[in-house]
Amino acid sequence: MIAGTPDPAAGAPGPPPPSVYNIANALTLIRIALVPLFVWLLFLDGALMRLAAFAVFAVASVTDKIDGDLARARNLVTDFGKIADPIADKALTGAALISLSALGELWWWVTAVILVREIGITVLRFVVIRRGVIPASKGGKLKTMLQVIAIGLYILPGPLDPLRWLAMGAALAVTVVTGADYVVRAWRLRRPGTPA
Repeated sequence: MIAGTPDPAAGAPGPPPPSVYNIANALTLIRIALVPLFVWLLFLDGALMRLAAFAVFAVASVTDKIDGDLARARNLVTDFGKIADPIADKALTGAALISLSALGELWWWVTAVILVREIGITVLRFVVIRRGVIPASKGGKLKTMLQVIAIGLYILPGPLDPLRWLAMGAALAVTVVTGADYVVRAWRLRRPGTPA
């Protein structure tokens, strides 16, 4: 082969990796920045402040879907986004659950079960990452949606208790079931002889 000519066997070079400075990562950072504002509004008295807290929570929750869709559609997936996105999700839902429990509006054991599951599964995914990636399941997406709906109902003012309990019960059940599913999938991934 003549020096300086490209090797056809090597194939064409792939597209350059996306820059960390992109709209998807910016939305993730905005979601993280909204968490303290949301908590502050939640602890203020009055129905108007509750509606404001709900609005901030809703905006932050919507950015979660938007940044994911943008990252996939425009090839903006970065290592930073893979780490920051779940951190932003856990920060928002965790802050909401802890705040509602601190205000005496949500049982602490519910908050503990959900947070232990969320943090535990996040750690588990990092532990088995050398063997392979555990992709998000449809159950996991349903879990996230139910948690957002249930938390939103608890934030809203008004006599909504039966609806709140029903939504949080459904969210709690799916959270536990999907957590057990992740544990089983991680165990299978770590078994000797299982391909990465």
